[in-house]
Amino acid sequence: MNVIISGGGTGGHIYPAIAIANELKTIDPTTRLLFVGAEGKMEMEKVPRAGYEIIGLPVVGIRRELTLANLLFPIKLGRSLLRAQEIVRDFRPDVAVGVGGYASGPLLLAASLKGVPTLIQEQNSYAGLTNKVLARWAKRICVAYPGMDAFFPVDKIRLTGNPVRSDIQLADAQVEAGRQFFGLDTNRPTLLVIGGSQGARTINESMEAGLSRFVDAGVQVVWQTGAGFIERARQAITALGSPLVRAYDFIYEMDKAYAVADAVVSRAGALSVSELALVGRPAILVPFPQASEDHQTKNAMSLVDRNAALLVRDQDARQQLIGAALALLANQRQREQLSVELKKLGKPTAARDIAEEVRKLVQ
Repeated sequence: MNVIISGGGTGGHIYPAIAIANELKTIDPTTRLLFVGAEGKMEMEKVPRAGYEIIGLPVVGIRRELTLANLLFPIKLGRSLLRAQEIVRDFRPDVAVGVGGYASGPLLLAASLKGVPTLIQEQNSYAGLTNKVLARWAKRICVAYPGMDAFFPVDKIRLTGNPVRSDIQLADAQVEAGRQFFGLDTNRPTLLVIGGSQGARTINESMEAGLSRFVDAGVQVVWQTGAGFIERARQAITALGSPLVRAYDFIYEMDKAYAVADAVVSRAGALSVSELALVGRPAILVPFPQASEDHQTKNAMSLVDRNAALLVRDQDARQQLIGAALALLANQRQREQLSVELKKLGKPTAARDIAEEVRKLVQ
């Protein structure tokens, strides 16, 4: 079976795609897989690291503001469509999977024009523009939230949840390994801060301003800053002169990071929400306000409404986030209650369920 998986742009698209690929290979090791991404985007580095081949398209997105870059959009889209048609012709896929992001548009359209069945995986509670357009030709649409018939034909929808890497699901077995990996003290509480694969300025600046409060409270911090903020974070930690705070531009060992966390501060991207539900770590969510159609707030509220997470709005984070994190770490009963409700929302078989839907399209 030949399968193309297309999309990317952020970790929220890339890691579900890799999880689906891994599951397809587990079910049938003879499956041939090819990824198609956007040139210069994260997937061009993350996918080969996971052991898969990837081809980049020159496609770009349309910026919301009026810029010269938007004038190049139709040219790059046309080139991407031609390249996607070449890829489909040469690889001869039995099925094509789109996980959202710029590259999934040209590839799935090219596959559909060749009569190749397509499957869309929509991670968010509010469907992205690319997926809404592609739904017309898709044979199957796998979603993570109920009520997605507001965006897609109901007969095509399968409620599967978001696929998460298998190592994340085993986080509870990595507590001791995680403490050794990050060099943590067993007797101190630990806060994990993850702004997303590219960092989050509001979260980072809030943390930078409040680091001394964590040190004064004896709290250990494992802080993923993204590449753009790592130097500022390191300077702040050096000025503080405390070994309790550790900053990383990117954490590949997220199973160990979740394992050691007593509480988590995170954006509310679909992947983050799904991972938190599986590991059951109590969290404060700070939705990115510029996300399309404010879908991160909708993702967050799907947990908050079930008493499964706490919410601090982006505009309030600089004043409220540090205090909220310290209060949560000090309240064991609240953390336990959040964890219980959060785990009820996890879907540990999502990757397998989506892989089976892919195989059904071929059969």
